[in-house]
Amino acid sequence: MKTEICIIGAGPAGLMAAIFAAQAGARTMVIEANATAGRKLLLTGGGRCNFTHRATGKETARAFGRKGKFLSYCLHEFPPQGVRQFFHRRGLESKVDQAGCVFPVTDRASDVRDILSAEAKRLGVHFMFSTKVQNVTKPGHHFAVKTAGQIIQAEKLIIATGGLSYPDTGSTGDGFRFAQLFGHTIAEPRPSLAPLVTRQSWPGDLAGTATENVKISTSIGRKKIIVTGAMLFTHDGIGGPAVLQLSQFVTDFLPSEKIPLEVLVDLVSDIGEVELERMILKQVSDHPKKALVSILAEFVPRRVAQVLCEQVNLAGGLYANQLSADLRRRLLHLLKAVPFSIVRTRPIAEAMVTRGGVDVAQVDPKTMESKICPGLFFAGEILDADGPCGGYNLQMCWSTGVLAGSSAARSK
Repeated sequence: MKTEICIIGAGPAGLMAAIFAAQAGARTMVIEANATAGRKLLLTGGGRCNFTHRATGKETARAFGRKGKFLSYCLHEFPPQGVRQFFHRRGLESKVDQAGCVFPVTDRASDVRDILSAEAKRLGVHFMFSTKVQNVTKPGHHFAVKTAGQIIQAEKLIIATGGLSYPDTGSTGDGFRFAQLFGHTIAEPRPSLAPLVTRQSWPGDLAGTATENVKISTSIGRKKIIVTGAMLFTHDGIGGPAVLQLSQFVTDFLPSEKIPLEVLVDLVSDIGEVELERMILKQVSDHPKKALVSILAEFVPRRVAQVLCEQVNLAGGLYANQLSADLRRRLLHLLKAVPFSIVRTRPIAEAMVTRGGVDVAQVDPKTMESKICPGLFFAGEILDADGPCGGYNLQMCWSTGVLAGSSAARSK
């Protein structure tokens, strides 16, 4: 079987690459190991699909740190506003939350996936589902993509297989192996935007309990790191949006069980320490016979309040009027600075995003074409570029996919 452009992977980057390649007139084929397209896309934003951010292209590039320079061109060519317009023209409106995250108004990731699939099929893209690519070579001027049943001959090849996070959705790292076959360097894959494991075991007693508006702070060398947002206690540590954001900064520096990374969590970051003490004193004054746990439950979830009392060796049945000044100060300090010792992230399979991948120094930022192997292109999470939570990583997938697809079509 022959095609002009073959794309491995029907995730967000692969689908967008297929659409823009076909739109430019190229005969395009997509090979996908799963039975359907966009399996990982369906999990994004808790199933709601936070598909971009309200930031500008320049702001989005800055959010990727050192890799922002590489991404600046594709983000300029297809910025967040361009993504929203793309879906708007196809009947899907979007909305922006207070944090700047952009979601479809339907709050359904499946609507985003379905529009991409429908548009690709309308443009004549040929899909091969439930088909795993075994090997890729370039024996001459064309690529040979080998599957269990046949060999596809393609003039151009786009690898959009994702990283190693959520392998059940198809991100098994095959793309890294294919890239290496053509001489590409792969930066070690690591988990990014992942829950963190603590040395303390007591968070397990609160597994599933969420706290809003926390502030987490730590230091790496001379660099102070502060993140804010919601936090979730897990069976072996902490997770949730704020923790995922923190993991992006610390994953490369996490030491070990012997020398953990110390962090402090302000559980009531929206209330200053002086004001919080005043509010607690007022509760004590107004309700002297109220259980201390119930007093604290005015500020944090009751289960958290119970554990905090245990942390300072307070009996759960202690009444408000039995709270001494010393114990009040200890509890106040704990509310504003709960200490955690971070020993590692959860495994890469549980991370939202993979850090590492194809070295971007070996990829042309204005085309997404390999500098080593002409006709080979990359798009999406397979590239060594990861950003923060909030739609940035999907935006990177859209932008690199558009550029790879359109560039491959132009160069055929």
